[in-house]
Amino acid sequence: MKNLMQSFSNIKSLIKSIDFAKLNELSQKVDLNEMVGVVSQMSEGDLAKMMKMMKGGSGKKRELPAVNGDFYSLESTLQPHEKEIVLKVREFMEKEIRPIANEYWNKGHFPMHIIPKMAELNIAGLTYKGYGCPGHSALLEGFLAMEMARVDTSMSTFFGVQSGLAMGSIYVCGSEEQKLEWLPKMQKMTVIGAFGLTEPKVGSGVAGGLTTTCKREGDEWVINGQKKWIGNATFSDITIIWARDLDDQQVKGFIVRKDNPGFHAEKIENKMALRTVQNALITMKDCRVPESDRLQNANSFKDTSEILRMTRAGVAWQAVGCGRGAYEAALKYTNEREQFGRPIAGFQLVQDLLVTMLGDLTAMQTMVYRLSKMQDTGELKDEHASLAKVFCTLRMRTIVDHSRELFGGNGILLEYDIARFVADAEAIYSYEGTKEINSLIVGRAITGHSAFV
Repeated sequence: MKNLMQSFSNIKSLIKSIDFAKLNELSQKVDLNEMVGVVSQMSEGDLAKMMKMMKGGSGKKRELPAVNGDFYSLESTLQPHEKEIVLKVREFMEKEIRPIANEYWNKGHFPMHIIPKMAELNIAGLTYKGYGCPGHSALLEGFLAMEMARVDTSMSTFFGVQSGLAMGSIYVCGSEEQKLEWLPKMQKMTVIGAFGLTEPKVGSGVAGGLTTTCKREGDEWVINGQKKWIGNATFSDITIIWARDLDDQQVKGFIVRKDNPGFHAEKIENKMALRTVQNALITMKDCRVPESDRLQNANSFKDTSEILRMTRAGVAWQAVGCGRGAYEAALKYTNEREQFGRPIAGFQLVQDLLVTMLGDLTAMQTMVYRLSKMQDTGELKDEHASLAKVFCTLRMRTIVDHSRELFGGNGILLEYDIARFVADAEAIYSYEGTKEINSLIVGRAITGHSAFV
């Protein structure tokens, strides 16, 4: 009873503290005597709740959970030195790339000034041993691909071409002399590389026959043909070109320098995705390359496939990064966007979408985590990388679609980032093998029958 009287006294004090003008205004709307009567019959618990409400709660703003797409804490399994590298790359992406990502994407330009800064991270050729390369795990490489893509997929793609496709071609298929000449410079990013495999009329069917040809004439090779969608090629110092040998019909690889006579790279304009990436249409007319610049250990398409197997795993990690960036952007936005007097994050349908997105994202993360573990132990096969590419890019599309939905009309504005994620997701879905081609690779492995035409 004593507590009840004290609470009643507190309420009277609160009412007395209202100035007369407001009290008079309140009396026109509410019967104060009746209100006091109702209050006097309230339980102590209800009085306490009302007092808390009248005082504005506890006086402290409720702290919301951190925006973090790593729901199963996979990052915590990394070694301390690996976590340090991840945090270093994360800081670089947040400070150097995020503020300029939309601007350069919109203009379709590449921020050349960031290349020396990226080189300072010392992450190019991350998994290679020797030649100035760090020699870290494929798992760490995957985490870094995700960190880049969650901020800017274009930047992740640029780095993947440099560190994975271009450097990887020399590391896997080059002679010892070629590795010593190029890999240290590419690791420091003083030499930028590109990778030319896809052609205007040959994409999924590259294994069945390239139209770009090469023929040996003495100590030189003469290359003729075109390559399309070649990232970095408008400003790369060297481009790895894959061509069909007219003599034995086998695929050969070449290191073609940017000033090589007969080599011309033209920027592809009017793209709707990965606009920051400088894709080129390459035309080679009697392009002469010395035998010393032929990749000495690239003698068939099987050698090319070995490189694609490694980089396809990286693309799956990029898809995770793109999906994570979209999910985290949506989660942050729903806590800031208010409708009907409160943040939309508090509505059931919004939470249902967020949980669906998180479930897809977590499934993607655990799949590529295992994929990289298999790569580190030498168990990785084509079908393993292909399944991850199929699944992760499909789920990525779903995540960015749900995220775009949560942004409403703002989702089509570049300033909210999500429009960029939606567009870039379409490129990731297609490159490094379409869903259909990768599905057939997996199908062949599980059934024993090849369904390729």
